[in-house]
Amino acid sequence: MATRRHDQIIETPTEARQAEPGPSVLALLTVSTGLAILILGVVWFVFFRT
Repeated sequence: MATRRHDQIIETPTEARQAEPGPSVLALLTVSTGLAILILGVVWFVFFRT
């Protein structure tokens, strides 16, 4: 648990590392997944279309 000492918040290293992923992480995952699907679709269309 975070404590306050001399107007500073003291946290353990584990507490300091914890964070919630924001909307930028969601955007990154969405864009990267979309690009992966697009690239795999192009590869399939070029090599496996009969």
